[in-house]
Amino acid sequence: MKIGIVTPAPPGSRHGNRITALRWAKILRRLGNRVSILQTYDGKPYDLLVALHARKSHSSIINFRQKHPVAGIIVALTGTDLYRDIPANHIAQGSLDIATRIVVLQPKAIDELRPSWRKKTCVIFQSVKNGQALTGTSAKPANARAGNQAKKRSSVSFDVCVIGHLRAVKDPFRTAMASRLLPDSSKIRILQVGGAMTDAMANRARKEMSVNKRYRWLGEQSQLRALQILKKSSLCVLSSRMEGGANVLSEAIAASVPILASRIDGNVGILGAKYRGYFEVGDTRQLARLLTLAESSSEYLAELKGWSNSLTSLADPAREEQAWVALINEFRLRK
Repeated sequence: MKIGIVTPAPPGSRHGNRITALRWAKILRRLGNRVSILQTYDGKPYDLLVALHARKSHSSIINFRQKHPVAGIIVALTGTDLYRDIPANHIAQGSLDIATRIVVLQPKAIDELRPSWRKKTCVIFQSVKNGQALTGTSAKPANARAGNQAKKRSSVSFDVCVIGHLRAVKDPFRTAMASRLLPDSSKIRILQVGGAMTDAMANRARKEMSVNKRYRWLGEQSQLRALQILKKSSLCVLSSRMEGGANVLSEAIAASVPILASRIDGNVGILGAKYRGYFEVGDTRQLARLLTLAESSSEYLAELKGWSNSLTSLADPAREEQAWVALINEFRLRK
């Protein structure tokens, strides 16, 4: 089959949607398909269109449907689709009405959909293989000073990584703010990996470094360096206000790194309702208490790690590939 994957994220970016599109393209090519990744539909006669982001890819979905009235369209939903746009935005809703099939990245996402959409929705968990790039990093060479800061990790520090672009929806400075509340005896160090999306975010990160001795903004890092920082960290924090199913969550699970996460559906849908590493969105004091507990209690840290280890099958590349085999076969049978 000839498949077009549309993502609004530009080529070369480390946005989650671009990472997902690249990974799916590799999977679909391994399955014998010819795949093109596009920012917008290019007018070519694809057998199937896969569109990431219901609202931002709406024009591509409309144009493709007009040119190919019976061809398949898969719409993959992002966090902003699910928890901001779909409830009230008629453009995003229209994309789901047109879609032949809908893909979500974790099961709780289905709860946000109308019955007419749910019946054509499937869950495909994001997978990770060793050495895969991380969200919010850059393929550019790492800044030497920043890279050395992570490489020269102190044997007495308790490193906590926060990985992802500095965007408001990620609540990127929550962990840094929580670290200010830690006791003087704490050895916790916050390593923030990811490029700033605005000058204001970059300035905020630099200011935080100037006043918070625990905080290091490492900026954009190479793929390899970001993975090394994650694997060497004692803990990973995901503080997002909104997620459809974060790549970095799968990456931390695959790397066997314990996780503290905001209690949002995008995280709960992957980690499970009974996970004991949640804090409420924006609750700095609660996060500070969990950071202290993780540092001071080896039993608690082991519990978090054990729970994550029990979820490694969710991040198995073979599982994600089989999910795509089943979905693509539906469209092969229709031809």
